[in-house]
Amino acid sequence: MRRNSTRLIKLSIIFFIAVILMVVLYKSLYDDSRHLPVKKERIPEHPRHGAFFSGAPKNVNKKKIDWHDYEMIKADSARQGVGERGLAGLVSVEENDLKESMYRANGFNALLSDKISVNRSVPDIRHPKCKEKKYYSELPSVSVIVPFYEEHWSTLLRTAYSVLNRSPPELIAEIILVDDGSEKTFLKDPLDRFVESKLPKVKVLHLHERQGLIGARLAGAKKATGDVLVFLDSHTEANVNWLPPLLDPIAENYRVCTCPFIDVIAHDTFEYRAQDEGARGAFDWQFHYKRLPLLEKDKANPSEPFASPVMAGGLFAISTKFFWELGGYDPGLDIWGGEQYELSFKIWQCGGAMYDIPCSRVGHVYRGPMDARPNPRKVDFVSRNYKRVAEVWMDEYKNYLYERRPENYKGLDPGDLTEQKAVRERLKCKPFKWFMEEVAFDLIKKYPPVEPADYASGVIQNVGNPHLCVDTLNAGNGGTFGLFPCAADHVRPQKNQWWALSWRQDLRQKHEEFCWDVSSSEKNAPILLWHCHTQGGNQYFRYDPVNQWILQGVYERCVEGDPIEKTIFVNKCDEDNLNMKWKWGYINETALELWDEERKKNDKKH
Repeated sequence: MRRNSTRLIKLSIIFFIAVILMVVLYKSLYDDSRHLPVKKERIPEHPRHGAFFSGAPKNVNKKKIDWHDYEMIKADSARQGVGERGLAGLVSVEENDLKESMYRANGFNALLSDKISVNRSVPDIRHPKCKEKKYYSELPSVSVIVPFYEEHWSTLLRTAYSVLNRSPPELIAEIILVDDGSEKTFLKDPLDRFVESKLPKVKVLHLHERQGLIGARLAGAKKATGDVLVFLDSHTEANVNWLPPLLDPIAENYRVCTCPFIDVIAHDTFEYRAQDEGARGAFDWQFHYKRLPLLEKDKANPSEPFASPVMAGGLFAISTKFFWELGGYDPGLDIWGGEQYELSFKIWQCGGAMYDIPCSRVGHVYRGPMDARPNPRKVDFVSRNYKRVAEVWMDEYKNYLYERRPENYKGLDPGDLTEQKAVRERLKCKPFKWFMEEVAFDLIKKYPPVEPADYASGVIQNVGNPHLCVDTLNAGNGGTFGLFPCAADHVRPQKNQWWALSWRQDLRQKHEEFCWDVSSSEKNAPILLWHCHTQGGNQYFRYDPVNQWILQGVYERCVEGDPIEKTIFVNKCDEDNLNMKWKWGYINETALELWDEERKKNDKKH
């Protein structure tokens, strides 16, 4: 009896200790979970990375499932803090000096980025139908390749965390961060140690010298083990359930390349917002990336994938098998420039297809003004890249490219093209004429090889203050500009004062792709320089030669100059205000008259 009592006491003590240990362990896990939101894996790892397209057929029964991680969605909705749910953030006035120095070094508000969690939540801005969609139960594994050069710590890590937090873990084979010869010390051993201890699926590949974007992507692709390569920029944030819709078309056909919708992360406030609801990628005959309107059938199905002639280039998914069948990127392309055209042409002309995926969204920080970085080659590598692409893939259409900038291409040696032409021959790729007629069939109408003449061009001189002309003041995309003493030559001035009222009815910097843009309806609404979108709206301008007004938007407010502050803005027109009157260096009177007649006809119709 005594022995039984002793045993009972011992068992009670053991049970009591076990309960205490369980409580302590639970509390520890709970506390850690508040700080480490990377989710636990729900099902086993992908059985054999790299085998999806070479093993037994997948999705034979066409079973589709809901891939949403509702636990993560719920946890994100409860997060509090700076920048959470993609809201705009601010830094204090006392920190302005530090903010500006970090801004100039990065092209974005790096100080604010450091105050925002690397695990921050973003708004789910997908079309409502996306939340109901199901995708194949068997999807290929992914190697996410993120090249970077002198990237800021918090934006780089936020890119990796967003992928891990919002992707089914069984689909992520690895994330490969490719260091393209950065010199910042924290991107060396400190980064290696951090990912090794905190992010086991993340690998860092250091290149000993600068290879450029193209070389860095190729280096990452050669190390990848996943069935699919997903390329991202190093200052991006994946949105809710972004990966399954990106992989679903590839699971069905390995020769399909997919691109997510690219949302905007504001470079000054880190606010996350939609860019728009889609357009088809294209180019003009200077190889500027352009956009074509959606087709009516695609507008009617806003949550469905749609064909796009050209990718933007920074964010896309392609099966490893198809990427290397195409020869990867042309290794003769140097640093950056032309790679998105080369790959897009190859995909379409060599038996593949490319789709934009509205239900897959990724935010991207579009950099603002920043300190210039040195040219890594000291030569015009971009024109050489363009010529390599044109010579191999564009057939007779290459001449349209050369005629726009003959000074760039005449006598330029593109290098040995033997291997690239062999790829085209081996894959029996279609001619570029087929691409232009079947894939990019409306490109020439939208972006004609020979453009109509400008309505006006040269300097824009203020009548009230004739010594002042509109000047870029070296502003870049998203920058403000204003007034500066006029150039001596009013018809063909230096580029910072050479403007054109183009046939697209926008006002742009001559020979460049920056347009005047007004997004505010307030008094003294500022005019910014933005990449030309050719869609009118904020960028619609016309000239009234009788009143000497430059009119903006459908409500036709007038551009006004302030001779004291040297700024320009738009206000309600005033016939007596000489600061609202402007003279051009050259006016195409015939073209302006025809435009005015056409405008009056349209007014009568409405």
